[in-house]
Amino acid sequence: MNTLMINMIAFVAGVKERFTSEKGATAVEYGIMVALIAVVIIGAVTLIGTNLNTAFTDIAGKVGPKP
Repeated sequence: MNTLMINMIAFVAGVKERFTSEKGATAVEYGIMVALIAVVIIGAVTLIGTNLNTAFTDIAGKVGPKP
């Protein structure tokens, strides 16, 4: 049990040092991730918006104009 605790502490210390030593690379990676997420969101909103517009146009055509 004691060995497991020492290994966990060493692992956490190694991970912590890795994150603190590459701040520049991490910021670039986060920037790329944010850009890709934005592209996916824009694509999804455009696709859903087009589909909703088509659906409402079809519904309006079936209902007909108000008398």
